[in-house]
Amino acid sequence: MTGMNGGVLDEDLIAGMRDVTPLMLGIVPFALVAGIAAVDAGLTLAEAVGLSVIVFAGASQLAAIDLLGSNAPLAVVIGTAVVINLRMMMYSASIAPYFADYARRTRAGLAYLLTDQAYALSIAEYERNDDRSRWRYYLGAAASLWVVWQIGTVVGVVVGAGVPDAWGLTFAVPLVFLALLVPAMKDRPTTAAGIIGGAIAVVAGGLPLNLGLLVGALCGIAAGMATEVTAS
Repeated sequence: MTGMNGGVLDEDLIAGMRDVTPLMLGIVPFALVAGIAAVDAGLTLAEAVGLSVIVFAGASQLAAIDLLGSNAPLAVVIGTAVVINLRMMMYSASIAPYFADYARRTRAGLAYLLTDQAYALSIAEYERNDDRSRWRYYLGAAASLWVVWQIGTVVGVVVGAGVPDAWGLTFAVPLVFLALLVPAMKDRPTTAAGIIGGAIAVVAGGLPLNLGLLVGALCGIAAGMATEVTAS
């Protein structure tokens, strides 16, 4: 699987960092918006950073911030974040065999850093190059994303705190979700999930307890699954 000398391990760590670097162009503005949205939702710097460190889940983090700013119940905030992040269960099941030989503590730490980008890069590299130190390569990619995300969030909070209230920042989160949604609609199931989930979230926007986003996410997932089953 890998050599155990330090040179090989360092090379694998650097390879992960190198391969993920081009993706930072999309991560930085996303993180900035997360920080700005946190300020707009009324979070302090400590609260915004704490949420970012604990959640570290991109879209789920933005959804949670948006709901917190709307004074949604905590159960709705958590439920929505969990539903949006359900895809991580599939990622975990797919990548887990590559880490089966490592200690549980190591796997737990790597699981915390799991993101769409780290998963996609690592799986592709493992299939292409069996000589890689799997956890070092993954750590190089995933930890780099984590550091950039946290720095971007802090910068966003600082920048957002200096923006006059009259400017309004409520448009930031919807725009980011649109930017994430359109590229993700690559086939019929994902297109159905995006269109139906988005439409229902808008229509259900007036539901009590700010349940519109959660209902939209659930309906989108159901629509995507139904479309995939029908197609197969």
